[in-house]
Amino acid sequence: MGESLHTVTTLPTTRRPGCPFDPPAELTDARRHGPISRFTFPGGTPGWLVTGYDLVRSVLADPRFSSRKELMRYHPTIDYGEIEVPPAPPGEFLLMDDPEHRRYRKPLAGKFTVRRMRLLTERVEQITTDCLDAMEKTGPPADLVTAFAKPVPAIMICELLGVPYEDRGSFQQQVESFMSGEASDEELLAAYTATQAYLGELVAAKRANPTDDVLSELTDSDLTDEELRGISLLLLAAGLDTTTNMLALGTFALLRNPDQLAALRADPALADRAVEELLRYLSVAKTFMRVALEDVELGGQTIEAGTTVILSYHTANRDPERFADPHVLDIRRKNGGHLAFGHGIHQCLGQQLARVEMQVAFTALVNRFPTLRLAVPAEEVGLRPETADIYGVKNLPVTWDV
Repeated sequence: MGESLHTVTTLPTTRRPGCPFDPPAELTDARRHGPISRFTFPGGTPGWLVTGYDLVRSVLADPRFSSRKELMRYHPTIDYGEIEVPPAPPGEFLLMDDPEHRRYRKPLAGKFTVRRMRLLTERVEQITTDCLDAMEKTGPPADLVTAFAKPVPAIMICELLGVPYEDRGSFQQQVESFMSGEASDEELLAAYTATQAYLGELVAAKRANPTDDVLSELTDSDLTDEELRGISLLLLAAGLDTTTNMLALGTFALLRNPDQLAALRADPALADRAVEELLRYLSVAKTFMRVALEDVELGGQTIEAGTTVILSYHTANRDPERFADPHVLDIRRKNGGHLAFGHGIHQCLGQQLARVEMQVAFTALVNRFPTLRLAVPAEEVGLRPETADIYGVKNLPVTWDV
């Protein structure tokens, strides 16, 4: 088996023309050869690429695989050579293992419960209505990204962090600069530094004058200012870019599948199932990494200690051994269990908020604009580069009848 094992030498950076929702063909092909492939990092360092659902899920649940940033080749396109990767900054617990991970996550867990997030539904509905009112008032055409997909999660995350209203415009612009995947190294560093500085000021302000928000509540814990800044940055990165791109790319997918759009419009009760299916079908958070802490048998292969494993969420969520007709968008699909929010101890903390935002937003959008359609040919919609951490569209020109 070892001789015939499929090998991938680089992560593909483009998707097939006309297939903006499907994983790159090379990754789908790798999964067809089997759920695990050899991978070669830049510089020739060996690693592994896991593309099958069951194996991805098992790695995510296995404590023998670490999330610690300093142990892995964190970016699959960089030749690290002799570079010594530093540990994740304080508070950024996505790239940590227990017990450090648990220490940061535990104070937050009670603030993102299903019940608490459902209590926010009314606020999400108001924000959504305000965005749709503004779209309707301005009239077609509109860029759905700037008019709708960005503002809904941006306002929600700013309110959760307690960002003052007057700061939100510049704050969101800074964040967008280092999440777009298109900034130069200099622009990236400048935007990241500015965002870190702002969050530091925000933490200090909440300590001095707490308000009604999650960040203020966290100032009652034993977390330091530096740790709170790191947690804030993580919440921002995890809660803004992901949902923005799910709303925009999800609308694009619905517009390209008019039967599914019509089904959602005809039956709002399908909203929950539609959101789960779009999460599976699109998998905007495409890949994550783990590193073996010891030799581990996985899919008939020995993953040696210290070896980095790339987990391909978008092929796992399209695995035909787990999902029937996986390349078909079917909002009536009943078998859930997708990995769009991950699995195991690092499963997305804000997933319930994301669900509420998407359920409300998609339902309101398709019902407010029953004639919504693309304003340009589908192939002219600008897609984010595959190098961006989160996949999506740069813009989505839409129009409707008035």
